[in-house]
Amino acid sequence: MSPVTARRPLRADARRNYDRLLDAAREAVAQHGAEASLDDIARRAGVGSGTLYRHFPTRAALLEAVFHEQIDGLCAQAAAHLEDPDPAAALRAWLEAVLLHSIRNRGMAAALRTEHTDSTWCYATMQESAGRLLTRAQVVGALRADVPVSDLLRLINGLALANLDAPDAEQSAVRMLGYALAGMRAGVAPAR
Repeated sequence: MSPVTARRPLRADARRNYDRLLDAAREAVAQHGAEASLDDIARRAGVGSGTLYRHFPTRAALLEAVFHEQIDGLCAQAAAHLEDPDPAAALRAWLEAVLLHSIRNRGMAAALRTEHTDSTWCYATMQESAGRLLTRAQVVGALRADVPVSDLLRLINGLALANLDAPDAEQSAVRMLGYALAGMRAGVAPAR
């Protein structure tokens, strides 16, 4: 469970406002990045600025709540992919989802790092989810056994960063992921 979801329960009306704020923040960050206007987020959610600040006293608190919710969602997707009969396809599908998430939420991770938020939960959770999918692909011989999960996650981060300003960012990043995964297939010699 993420630190954000471990908070005390809210009254029904407060929960609705909280959820509307998160929905509005997700949309605003996807459109404008981590510097999306807090006033715009409150307006999109149909609440006043005071309500926004009651739930999220800082920009970092709002971004962290959105980010944690999204990471929880990505980890749930990873768990669902564990049922896929094709471990290599499951890993690729999940890595694509993580890559697209990184591109669509440009600047969020960097903004959270500068606010000194605790990123250990995120890193550990993502590494565990990726590790289970990677291990399945390695066990069936679809990917080389010497590929560590940490390299795989750094690769995704690098692909997202490299494609942020590309006119076809998502397509380009997914295409490059395909190249990288092809180079990690079992039987392909590691580069020296």
